[in-house]
Amino acid sequence: MADKKKLFLLDAFALIYRSHFAFIRTPRINSKGMNTSAVFGVTMTILDVIKKENPTHIAMVFDAPGGSIRNEQYTEYKAHREEMPEDIRIAIPYIKQLCDALNIPTLQATGFEADDVIGTLAKKAEKEDFVTYMMTPDKDFAQLVSENIFMYRPGRSGKPREIWGIEEVCEKFEISNPLQVIDILGLWGDAADNIPGIPGIGEKTSKKLVAQYGSIEGLIAHSDELKGKQKENVINFAEQGLLSKKLATILLDAPVEFDEKSFIREEADKDKIRALFTELEFRQLAKRVTGEDIVIKKIAPPPLPETSIKKNGQMDLFGQPIETPSNIQNTKPTESNLTEDIIQLKTIDNTPHNYKFIESDNEVKQLIQELLKQKSICFDTETSGLEKQTAELLGIAFSYKKGQGFYVSMPTKWEDAVERVALFTPIFQSKSIEKIAHNFKFDETILLRYGIEICGPSFDTMIAHYLLQPDFKHGMDFLSESYIGYKPVSIESLIGPKGKNQKSMKDLKPSEISEYASEDADVTFQLKTLFEKQFQEKNIKNLLYGIEMPVSSVLMSMEFEGITLDTKALSKFSIELSNSLSELHEGIIQDAGMEFNVDSPKQLGDVLFNVLQIDEKAKNN
Repeated sequence: MADKKKLFLLDAFALIYRSHFAFIRTPRINSKGMNTSAVFGVTMTILDVIKKENPTHIAMVFDAPGGSIRNEQYTEYKAHREEMPEDIRIAIPYIKQLCDALNIPTLQATGFEADDVIGTLAKKAEKEDFVTYMMTPDKDFAQLVSENIFMYRPGRSGKPREIWGIEEVCEKFEISNPLQVIDILGLWGDAADNIPGIPGIGEKTSKKLVAQYGSIEGLIAHSDELKGKQKENVINFAEQGLLSKKLATILLDAPVEFDEKSFIREEADKDKIRALFTELEFRQLAKRVTGEDIVIKKIAPPPLPETSIKKNGQMDLFGQPIETPSNIQNTKPTESNLTEDIIQLKTIDNTPHNYKFIESDNEVKQLIQELLKQKSICFDTETSGLEKQTAELLGIAFSYKKGQGFYVSMPTKWEDAVERVALFTPIFQSKSIEKIAHNFKFDETILLRYGIEICGPSFDTMIAHYLLQPDFKHGMDFLSESYIGYKPVSIESLIGPKGKNQKSMKDLKPSEISEYASEDADVTFQLKTLFEKQFQEKNIKNLLYGIEMPVSSVLMSMEFEGITLDTKALSKFSIELSNSLSELHEGIIQDAGMEFNVDSPKQLGDVLFNVLQIDEKAKNN
């Protein structure tokens, strides 16, 4: 086998989805905001298999657009599959460019799935004395395994790769012939592809029945030997079972030719690799493939514009010009401000912003008048801690426009803070102004403790992102980096690293919190704008506004009110339980005829089986 030609056929979409979701909790986002997880994962997979397995021939096989002939056989085939994630859709052209740069041919056949193309090529290659490895995690391919055709399941989460030959397939599926995998899949069905199977028959039962009767046809022919509901289902759904077997069968007559020369593995095109990896910002991978460092050019951030317009030392609170401003610096990039470096995330230091620290009563009144003009505002409470029922309100940040934010500090005395918060009542109780926050329930609880009940439409970016991407992280910092390519100021930079010496936000001056808090409100407002567009595209807006946000408000009220406990009744019940346990303990000791620790499983087992010998056959471990 070692001297034979080795062909690797890669199941493109199986590897693409696998790569994308391998990074689902920590996606790779480049400076352009593109999620490069799928491209990176596929690249690593290909490079790994080339290095470790040294195939003589290789190809990447894609599903052709427009479905397959199976849709004609069964209209519900794959009908329930979710729409392809946008990040994967964007990645596909780059993965095809990757294959081109690595000189790996790509194939597809109209009306046929990648499974069929791989199956057809594998069988043709077998006749040409090839050993073929079908690289995929998809169990369906097990039906194709033969003496010279293997499944190559890539490793994941630290687990090594698996190679399934005839022996491995027969062992895993408990069958005598890999072709019987088709019968197992036909009986079992496949929820992912919407193959119905026969009701009531799962994985274990399907293996058992195929092992006993050899095939679905054999099972149907001996259905009279079955009992109960299983017999009824096999008889009533016999045709459905045969259709499912047909749908699960990988076709071996796809219109593709096996031209040995076109599959020969060649060296990568370094120029194409360099260009592609520079665009994707795969610096280390470029070094690995080309042996050279690549330079990723970025435009140095222009000098930050002044955050307000001045006239004789006066400035408008909201950054609006009192007069026509004087000369504004031209920030158009030139050759002189191009730097060669790795592109980094935007930060508060290199991103234009207009954040205001609001402290005086007059500034507060001006801000309130401005907020009342808005259709949507984002707010974020800054507190002394994370315990909603005890944390002190230090201030509230607001934003209603990208790059703009206001931080209103609160007096240290409770009564004075309540009085200042009350000034914002018209905003929070407005039924026309939408209120936006990240982890809305927390901010809502804090304000309720200070006498403000929020009314009107609301939007929680944390809940919104959960609805859009339930498997992702939902923290604001993570979302900011992932969706807008911006790294917020870390709280540790203000109060120090976690530990006994970490300060509290309460230890800081209000002015020291201002930009941090304003940035949070600004970023959350930007996230809301992005998520709202996706909600409209996915048509799930009603789910947030009609269910999630109202339920969140109800949960907040329940948590705020808490539960009343009848301590007298619970105390009385505790005494009763204690007395009952004492009586039971005494009764056990009396029946055993000896003192021992009833709470010790080992001592209890010794008494039951060795002393009392309640069961002579039982073993005391």
